[in-house]
Amino acid sequence: MTIVEDSPVAQLPAEVTGQPSAPAPAAPPYPTGDKPVRATADRVADLVELQEKVRRGPDPKATEAQHTKGKLTARERIDLLFDEGTFTEVEGLRRHRATGFGMEAKRPHSDGVITGWGLVDGREVFVYAHDFRIFGGALGEAHATKIHKIMDMAAAAGAPVVGLCDGAGARIQEGVTALAGYGGIFQRNVRNSGVIPQISVIMGPCAGGAAYSPALTDFVFMVRETSQMFITGPDVVQAVTGERITQNELGGADVHTGVSGVAQFAYDNEEECLQEVRYLLSLLPANNRELPPRTGVDDPEDRRTDSLVDLVPAERGRSYDMRRVIEEIADDGEYFQVHERWAGNVVCALARMGGQVVGIVANQPSDLAGVLDISSSEKAARFVQFCDAFNIPLVTLVDVPGFLPGVDQEHGGVIRHGAKLLYAYCNATVPRISVVLRKAYGGAYIVMDSQSIGADVTLAWPTNEIAVMGAEGAANVIFRREIAASDDPEGTRARLIEEYQDKLMHPYYAAEQGLVDDVIHPGETRIKLIAALKMLRAKYTALPSRKHGNQPQ
Repeated sequence: MTIVEDSPVAQLPAEVTGQPSAPAPAAPPYPTGDKPVRATADRVADLVELQEKVRRGPDPKATEAQHTKGKLTARERIDLLFDEGTFTEVEGLRRHRATGFGMEAKRPHSDGVITGWGLVDGREVFVYAHDFRIFGGALGEAHATKIHKIMDMAAAAGAPVVGLCDGAGARIQEGVTALAGYGGIFQRNVRNSGVIPQISVIMGPCAGGAAYSPALTDFVFMVRETSQMFITGPDVVQAVTGERITQNELGGADVHTGVSGVAQFAYDNEEECLQEVRYLLSLLPANNRELPPRTGVDDPEDRRTDSLVDLVPAERGRSYDMRRVIEEIADDGEYFQVHERWAGNVVCALARMGGQVVGIVANQPSDLAGVLDISSSEKAARFVQFCDAFNIPLVTLVDVPGFLPGVDQEHGGVIRHGAKLLYAYCNATVPRISVVLRKAYGGAYIVMDSQSIGADVTLAWPTNEIAVMGAEGAANVIFRREIAASDDPEGTRARLIEEYQDKLMHPYYAAEQGLVDDVIHPGETRIKLIAALKMLRAKYTALPSRKHGNQPQ
């Protein structure tokens, strides 16, 4: 058999053709041309040098400018957030591919955002951090794609994601593709809502469309003097309204934590801020399929709280600080208050009881007598929803005289906003325990997780007064004619008020009607709460089949 050299058969091995193989030609000294092949060690050295260059970032002057503003660099912030040596970067060598406006000549690695994951107290957390030194942290196509990827990785891994925001908005040179990048972030914020914890930390400017992402996350942290959030900046405000205002006055940390309610936390420096982010993460589960982490505590579960007897005055008109009650019942007196400076007439806090994380919602008698209004209803409703989404039991401490009356409240939609809190409690499936300390009047009593809307365990102190309204108001309505016809109206009013109190407002009336499970000694509050939490640990609630409810907006 003769084999033509160029035929396909000639390409078959000798064991197939039966013909002896031709000797293999000698390999050329180099793959192509006459350029020598560099050793692997040399290439590794190049990689190390490039990685170090990427870690150092751009011109040192940019780092100096960041520090001069009182701000850390993105990598310095990441080092503070994660346990030492645990951060793994993703796409650190990514570069944009935009053209025009001189962008071809400016293609820094990372493209102005650092993404990756690491450990916080040994638990996995994902992060993206804008690097203001590169394009002012502005978002372009590659920049956005990196954020999309890390958010998707966080969702797939079932771990929290933290955004360290310090950027100048959309990258103008890239036009609509930058805007589309924001759209992808917003979509993922919504898709991951209630699935994994999402935390935004504002550490510089966050303007225009960029501000919507923090508003979609669970918690927003800000740093005083160096962070701002707004949709339209001071220049636009002045051009449209003629009003002169600074960036901090328009959207600084104190504005958003004390006036708008957009942010929950504000701190004086970045180090303290990031330390508190770490603490918050220690109280949260990794995702909605897990329970919050339990810890061992030295605070005995059977510790009595007898100091509450003197701390809370029996007179319903006297003020006290509900936070001191929380300190008494929480493990080691520790709690983490959410939205401390906004809507202070209700307190929302995360704490541990018997090592178990709980969400506490409580009226605050030292602020507006603890009434519910538009802002406090919104604040408490969002907190209740968060706790329910992430398997955090709810403890409600009730001392509420009702909803705040007034034209502004009614015209501002207090009905609609109060319904948000009602909806949140009724929709919650986590363990729910309420304690009525003193007064609980009218619709506000129902809204504050009463037994009638599904509280699992309802307790009351012997100082409780649960009624449609206060005795004075009730007597004036019920006995209006009798009082008017009396020769001694004031004396008659006082007698009838006392009569109403004796019949309908004594501390055991609600228990007699089965509307509270027990009237307890204040000194047993912590003991009873921990026992109820243990009993409800495996609570399961079957939900109706539906796409989602239509909650009040």
